[in-house]
Amino acid sequence: MRKLVLFAHISLDGFAGDVHGGLDFLSYNEELQQFADDLVQTVGAPLYGKNTYHLMQGYWPTVLTNPTATPQALAHARWVQEIPKIVFSTTLPSAGWNNTTLVKDKVVEEVNKLKQQPGKDLVVFGSPGLSKSLMNLGLVDEYKLTLHPVLLGEGISLFDGSTRRSNLKLLASKTLGSGVIILHYGAR
Repeated sequence: MRKLVLFAHISLDGFAGDVHGGLDFLSYNEELQQFADDLVQTVGAPLYGKNTYHLMQGYWPTVLTNPTATPQALAHARWVQEIPKIVFSTTLPSAGWNNTTLVKDKVVEEVNKLKQQPGKDLVVFGSPGLSKSLMNLGLVDEYKLTLHPVLLGEGISLFDGSTRRSNLKLLASKTLGSGVIILHYGAR
């Protein structure tokens, strides 16, 4: 059975993006890039909310035709273009990006069907709104978070007053040279 894994970069004060959804606070370097590359190898299907889907759909296909794209960026662009993608939205009329399925309702049933399929894990990339919904529905099996050494003060919260209490079990942690802490938790 596949697991649903929530992956997110967060600030020390729990924000998954600045007030505009930006990620310029990330301490991105080769170590964090290697973690991201390793994580991608565990993904059978990325899950996106509407906003993250639009960001990904608007960016990664352009990398495929960018003559200055790095080999690593091109490899990731090819991967994200071909892998089955799932977007969750009640307002998106369609999802036209290659190999994308749109889920508009019956989220619990659809996620449970996806979990029953063979293959690698289902991974939510960021998507704070979707992440909160999936957490509150009790569908998240694991959390892989990169905790960045910065206080934003305000921004887009991943965990807030709407998040239901969940006791987690620490599966692994690692501190990177940049001060980023990688946290891997399992739901109990």
